[in-house]
Amino acid sequence: MNLIRATTFHAPPGGLRSYADGALAIADGRVVACGDYAAVQAEHPQAGVRDLRGGYVLPGLIDTHIHFPQIRILGSLGCELQDWLKRFTIPEEERLADRAYANRIAGEFVLGLLSHGTTTALAFGSHFSAATSELFEAADESGLRLFSGLVLSDRNLSAKLHISADQAYQQSKDLIGRFHQRRRLRYAVMPRFAVSASEPMLDVCRTLLKEDATLPFTTHINENAAEVAEVKGLFPRAADYLEVYERFDLVQRRSVLAHNVQATDAEIRRICQHDATVAHCPASNAFLGSGIFPLARHQRLGARVALGTDVGGGTGFGILKEGLQTYLMQRVAHEPISLTSGQLLYMATRAGAEALGMEGETGDFQTGKAADFLYLRPPEDSTLAAVLKSADDPERILAAIFTLAGAESVREVHIAGDLVFGS
Repeated sequence: MNLIRATTFHAPPGGLRSYADGALAIADGRVVACGDYAAVQAEHPQAGVRDLRGGYVLPGLIDTHIHFPQIRILGSLGCELQDWLKRFTIPEEERLADRAYANRIAGEFVLGLLSHGTTTALAFGSHFSAATSELFEAADESGLRLFSGLVLSDRNLSAKLHISADQAYQQSKDLIGRFHQRRRLRYAVMPRFAVSASEPMLDVCRTLLKEDATLPFTTHINENAAEVAEVKGLFPRAADYLEVYERFDLVQRRSVLAHNVQATDAEIRRICQHDATVAHCPASNAFLGSGIFPLARHQRLGARVALGTDVGGGTGFGILKEGLQTYLMQRVAHEPISLTSGQLLYMATRAGAEALGMEGETGDFQTGKAADFLYLRPPEDSTLAAVLKSADDPERILAAIFTLAGAESVREVHIAGDLVFGS
């Protein structure tokens, strides 16, 4: 058993827990205890101590919406969703037909996640089976907890990215057999969105979920107004966007629906009834001009909400940055909210675990969970280090971390106790 001694934060149900001189006790990759150092050390006097005071230990961050093929189109300014897809996204995703290129992208992608403290990610794979395999292999080699899958589309994108419903089923089954539940990997069923998935393709998704109840599901919904109108034209019998997915039994406890910026109250209520989760991607919503996410309505109606970076529609891999952007955008939302740093930490960690059905395994430091954590220590000459020298209130310290910490402050990342980034 080892004790990690440092200022420690986590946000299990019930609110923020913080320990100025904290200890995380770990044995066999599992959390044995988390609390004040003196109390934890007294309970485990024989444990070795790694003294990391001067830094901060947080649970591993969880990204519930990100795109593997899009890392190299980050920063494509001046577009809304459909124009951005046509000008930047689709051409780049077509390049992943080259397996060697996909291999390079997979390495860059996994490193981008780990270097920003993300230990678990729900990532859209590629439209190409071989490229999706490269992502799974890279994640497996790194130790990352990855949920991903073949992206399914059969219309309205590019002929190079389309496959038939039969091909979608066969290729998905092959990938499921090879990667689902292999160590820290999980397969997820993922049609890109209703615009690019016909009824036969959505029926394939339903079949895959029925055949294996352990598979999660993810897609996009209600991202911008033009998309919503296009879906209405493609599925005129559906009352709203959500009903397109409901008709194929795709909205359930294991479903993560990305964006939902343009949602109606009726849709939010039904998402709650299905116990599904919304992946909120605030930087992407602003970057592509999609709108300000109605978090107050989602909270009032009881919806689960976790965070995603939406690389490459977003602005980078940092979930801490997404927490800050959530705070900023909700301050100027139609129904303003002033979120606490504890609430942001919950959205960045435990809420993501709940979205993925992993709350019994990761997301906070409750006893028995996997020891997924990051060690933050800002460079001595950084603004964050200067701010923290005079911050003593736990909420103030955590708020400064969300505001100012980036990859430069992530010194180590551990998953189930294994060091997966840093030295």
